[in-house]
Amino acid sequence: MIQLESQASEPDTLRPTKTTIMVIGGAEDKVHGKEILQTFFNRAGGVNAKLAVIPSASREPAAQGDRYRKVFEDMGAVGLKIFDIRERYQGEDPRWLESLEDCTGVFMTGGDQLRLCALLAETPLMDEIRNRAIEGKIALAGTSAGAAVMGHQMIASGGSGSSPNKSLVDLTTGLGILPDLIVDQHFHNRNRMARLLSAIATHPDKIGIGIDEDTCALFEGNSQIKVMGKGTVTIIDTTEISYTNATKVGVADPLSLSNLRVHIMCHGDGYDFHSHTMKPGLSETITPLD
Repeated sequence: MIQLESQASEPDTLRPTKTTIMVIGGAEDKVHGKEILQTFFNRAGGVNAKLAVIPSASREPAAQGDRYRKVFEDMGAVGLKIFDIRERYQGEDPRWLESLEDCTGVFMTGGDQLRLCALLAETPLMDEIRNRAIEGKIALAGTSAGAAVMGHQMIASGGSGSSPNKSLVDLTTGLGILPDLIVDQHFHNRNRMARLLSAIATHPDKIGIGIDEDTCALFEGNSQIKVMGKGTVTIIDTTEISYTNATKVGVADPLSLSNLRVHIMCHGDGYDFHSHTMKPGLSETITPLD
């Protein structure tokens, strides 16, 4: 069962999300239909939305922030705020918490997930964003690096195109918003199946989720996700895993994993993390809310 994690909560008292969490594989359409970004905008309140964009993962945060400002303002956003945080101490500045008070949606951009976590993990600002997401007070979205940070275990870097082995992936601690998951982005576009399997072999208590570009896993209440966009979402379900040799082999040796369940879903499909079942063809339920 997928649950959001409050910084103050013990693992056995986690509460399920009651709002919208959008985990985006990167390179989402910002020009044409903008379906994913439009959905975030609508779920955050549409023309009544009070949005905050966090471009801190980017090496050019001002340019990245302005890019999303234009996208959301073209949709009708008014008073959008850019949380241009470039030093860790800024995340502890009370003015950011004050700016967050009336926000209905927070969007984390792409860039470097290590940079994003170094700047914001365990700051009062990120703690408050996490808590507001848990309480259903905001819609929260992250794309690319902003998606990678969602899990408690985060893929920091790694290779592609090889057979699974522990040297293929570097793991560190993420923001723990969806702590039961390990997220990989730009997934099939960059041939990252092997590195996600490598991460799962090391942490078989987690569920792997790989999200293609211009594709979104939309998390809502009751442990459900819905898929939207042009690519696929891959679920690697480890609940019945029976064996991995990850503790017995060297870092460059190939990994074996037994009894995984893999689901590959496209636009309109859903998945229930409680029953561990795919629900095909739910496209009619993904229409952006007015």
